[in-house]
Amino acid sequence: MTGSAEDAVLTGQAWSEFCTALEQAGQQVLRDSAPGTPLDRAEGFRYLARLLRNSLYATIENSDPDRPALQGLDLVKIGADNPDNVYLSAPVRGTNTYRITGSRGSIAYVSLGSKANRYAKDGTMPSTGELGNDALAVGPEGELEILVSAAPQPGNWLPMAEDSTMIVIRQSYLDRDAEQPGSYRIERVGDPLPPPPPYDPAALVRALQRTSLGVMGTAATFAAWTELFMTRPNELPDWGQDMFQRAGGDPEIFYLHGYWRLEPGQAWVIETAVPACPYWNFQLDNWWMESMDYRHHKVTVNKHTARRNDDGSLTLVVADADPGWGNWIDTTGHTSGTALLRWLGATDHPLPTCRVVDLEAAR
Repeated sequence: MTGSAEDAVLTGQAWSEFCTALEQAGQQVLRDSAPGTPLDRAEGFRYLARLLRNSLYATIENSDPDRPALQGLDLVKIGADNPDNVYLSAPVRGTNTYRITGSRGSIAYVSLGSKANRYAKDGTMPSTGELGNDALAVGPEGELEILVSAAPQPGNWLPMAEDSTMIVIRQSYLDRDAEQPGSYRIERVGDPLPPPPPYDPAALVRALQRTSLGVMGTAATFAAWTELFMTRPNELPDWGQDMFQRAGGDPEIFYLHGYWRLEPGQAWVIETAVPACPYWNFQLDNWWMESMDYRHHKVTVNKHTARRNDDGSLTLVVADADPGWGNWIDTTGHTSGTALLRWLGATDHPLPTCRVVDLEAAR
């Protein structure tokens, strides 16, 4: 962009360049490796629209690290989002101190992380500090207070670094019908601030640039992951955990990502031992690494909802119809996509055995 921010806003150049960048982001959906079905293409463009919605809110409405608010993803699905999770995030500055207060609720697992969000630059979001479920001190009525800063603090402390830009809170259900998520608020610690000044044209220009780069960078990052997973179809191997941690993963989680492809009448059968751990889940995702519609379809199981075999092992059956055995996972009209098995807090990380079978022959 040439000239001043004021000129770019007055002439409409900022908006035109923003729209052009979004048009270019659409090429991610049209890449040769992506499935060309109407369903997958529609989901791909919906994915971009969801990324756009979330990014615009984060860069325009909730971008001030001195006046942060916690925001939920609200069906924005990024990088194999967990169907069992309630996600909250807020903008921060690594040199500030913040206080998070609220109620723990009865949800099974809670963790907090500070991140250096670089999705718009290089597709990474490494952790700069973590506070896990077992380290949280909670009051007798479930109340809690967490201080967030670079300098150590007494009590519940979430570390930050100079380049921290985001706080992420993950809350994981085992039983959605019986558990209640917590409620949280965040505020900057320090002297009261004056009201913010009138909206700066330069802030709008930066927001539009960050949004378009964020949509493109996020879509490109996870499309590249899927292309990697496609090199070993219908498996759930250990790809190494560094890549997932650099993208913002929870250090307590061991991630087993995969790509699946099935013909009509076929099933992807996954069998695994199950380690002792507070939480695990399996989920089916589309090609864009969005969890499938868990509100209305059986696309995920976890430690509480899965039916185990007599020997304690687990059998998952991914198919377009329920074969009547194992834990059926519905492909919801898809013939390919991605998947994820998470072990959280485990010291042992079993690797599943996988095979594709003809359902009629297997009955």
